[in-house]
Amino acid sequence: MYDLRRNDYDVTNSIQVSSTASVCEAVRELFASAWPGESFERVAIAFEEFERLFSGRMPGYHGVDTVYHDRQHSLDMTLAMARLLVGYETGADTDQRVGVERAVMSLVTSLFHDSGYIREFDDQIHRNGAEFTLYHVTRSARFLARFLPSIGMEAWVPVSTRIVHFTGYEIKLSQIQLADSRDRKCGHLLGTADLIAQMADRCYLEKCRDRLYPEFVLGGVAAAPASDGSMQVRYSSGLDLLRQTPRFVRETRSQRLGGEFEHAYRHLEPLFSGKNPYLEAIDRNMGYLQGILRAERWRMLRRNPPLFTSEANQLGQVRGLMVNRLKALWA
Repeated sequence: MYDLRRNDYDVTNSIQVSSTASVCEAVRELFASAWPGESFERVAIAFEEFERLFSGRMPGYHGVDTVYHDRQHSLDMTLAMARLLVGYETGADTDQRVGVERAVMSLVTSLFHDSGYIREFDDQIHRNGAEFTLYHVTRSARFLARFLPSIGMEAWVPVSTRIVHFTGYEIKLSQIQLADSRDRKCGHLLGTADLIAQMADRCYLEKCRDRLYPEFVLGGVAAAPASDGSMQVRYSSGLDLLRQTPRFVRETRSQRLGGEFEHAYRHLEPLFSGKNPYLEAIDRNMGYLQGILRAERWRMLRRNPPLFTSEANQLGQVRGLMVNRLKALWA
């Protein structure tokens, strides 16, 4: 199965995670298995609005133009979140189950966890959503605060706008105040879904080199001026980012997934007969990368994954912006 996995399909090679309709149907089936008879309507509406927002058909918004954090990523992450929620719910003690309302809130939050990358029409300053990288989660929280009341979930705004920060690094996780331990559990599941969906992507390595690096340049992560006027360079190129990826993955699995998120990825195991296809895919990606790094055989990275942004030729536009940004930094 995995040898023939298609570039825009999930880790089981059965669900097209570039298709909003396909992921919505898969999440609907998972939802019904854990909360039979409960209404899926609010989640379905959220999927419809997600498609409008990311495609550029929602009034006031340009649509997604970030080439790493594209539509496929958010859908892939939401599918992983649904699986984690169902796995957790079926194994939790009665008093620790998240319940249907909290599950709906969590699924909506996952769909819009990267909405903060999307530019608004009245923004005359930014030219690509990647420029919001360092504070995009805060922007996503603002979008959720506006959206949730439209589906009758205004009461969940304080929780959603906090747990979305488990997908980023803008606030220390220990500083996120949540009164109910079940809300924190949803945050752990959310952060876990975001990370494992990315690292398990079949084209994760190519996307890091060709798409994440340009986003990091535009977002001020790859390089930025220091207070003394010198240039602080974290990633000098897409290949340099890949050279540092094994350490990032090791630290993420140890500190974030296994530490702060309390091994929440294990809640996938009941759905996959005790196995974890996401971790297996991550291990394959890292094994492949280590072979490349040992021999410096970069031509082994030959996959050309499809891109799901709101406009055609978005990758070329982003590369042009990246080059201009780098020239300005070193001028």
